[in-house]
Amino acid sequence: MELLFVIVIAAGIGGAVRYLIPQRGTYGLLLLPAVGAITAAVVWVGTLWAVRWTFDGTWIWVASLGAAFLVSLALALVLPRRRIEHDARTLQQLSGGKA
Repeated sequence: MELLFVIVIAAGIGGAVRYLIPQRGTYGLLLLPAVGAITAAVVWVGTLWAVRWTFDGTWIWVASLGAAFLVSLALALVLPRRRIEHDARTLQQLSGGKA
């Protein structure tokens, strides 16, 4: 049950990051919430199995939600720049190399 709570909270964190970082029009609406949820789920299960943290401990929550925030933030900072560069290259190719 706690895994479900972590996934929902992490999706909310990803959604909040989307609206805190500019140029959000360069990627999809659900990308950051989905990435946050997936990251938190993987970290949660990984720490349960590998590190043997319990589901009611503080650090498993901190690690899972912190990882969701950091990965969502990194993606929100990298994607717009890459998308703008890619669009400029594509425009140059489509216009015959003279843009």
